Order: sequence, then structure tokens, then C-alpha cells
Amino acid sequence: MSFGRYFAPLVVFLGLVVLLVAGLRLDPREIPSPLIGQQAPDFLLPRLMSSSFEVSTSELLGEVWVLNVWASWCAACREEHQVLHNLVQAVPISLVGLNYKDEKLSAISWLKKFGNPYNQIAVDADGMVGIDWGVYGVPETFVIDASGVVRYKHIGPLSDAVLRKEVLPLLQRLL
Repeated sequence: MSFGRYFAPLVVFLGLVVLLVAGLRLDPREIPSPLIGQQAPDFLLPRLMSSSFEVSTSELLGEVWVLNVWASWCAACREEHQVLHNLVQAVPISLVGLNYKDEKLSAISWLKKFGNPYNQIAVDADGMVGIDWGVYGVPETFVIDASGVVRYKHIGPLSDAVLRKEVLPLLQRLL
């Protein structure tokens, strides 16, 4: 009877070790998004460059587009910025920026310094639209098809390798 008393905690401990080792092998950037295959969350937000105009997901229906969540305070956004320029040069799509929890003047200065690859930029000052889209942090990138369905999500900065291997092939299939 005392054997089971000592054996049970050992089995539980070994089970926890197995779960921990399995968890350490997972890539934290591969967080499954519940939005994949679902209608993109709708938003109507002011534009960064002219708040008298708005950006809306409904006006993008009928075209394939990419949403990139970014901020001027985001160091990783600077890392991916040239990749976004490469994306719009490679494929004729609308690249929509979602400026996330940022200061308007800082965002405009940042774009003047590094260039503006976006067709439109929506301002999500309070981060509520980011919550609707399941944003964990910036940068994040989504591919939306012509029916308004989210087909892809990338967490973290896009790299040229991700662009070549994942994003461009998907966009070419959707176009």
C-alpha cells in the first residue's frame, strides 16, 4: 500500500515533465487564430493622414487585401517595413495599415522617415479593433480574400522568407 503512495506522485511528476517538454518545442508565433476561415471583423475608423475620411472593411469587399497592424513605437515594425514595401511591389494588392495604440504625429513622422507602403491607414487609437481581430501585439499581418474572409495570420515581423514561402503564394492563388 505504501508503494502506491509514492508511485502516484512520481507518475504525476513525470506527466508534467512530458507536457513541459512538449510545450517548449512549440513555436510561440504559431498561435492558431480563430479568425482563419471566418469573415473579417468589420471596422470603420478614421484615416491617419486625414481624419475627415474613414477606412472600412466593407469598402474592401470584392478585392484581396492585406491588413498590417503596426505602430511607430514598435521596434519589430521597423524590422519588417522594407518587407512591406517589397510586398506591394511584388503583388497588386491593397495594403491597409492599422495604426495600433499610437500617437498620430509619431506615426506620421515614422512614415515620413521610413516611407509609406500602405494604400490606406486606419487609426485604432484605443486598440478596440485590434481586440476584435485577435491582435496579441504588433506587428501582425492578415490576408483577407475578396469575400472578406481571413485566410492567413502572421504574428511578428514579416521576413522576406515568409513573404516568399507563405504570403506571396497565397496571394497569387487568391488573385
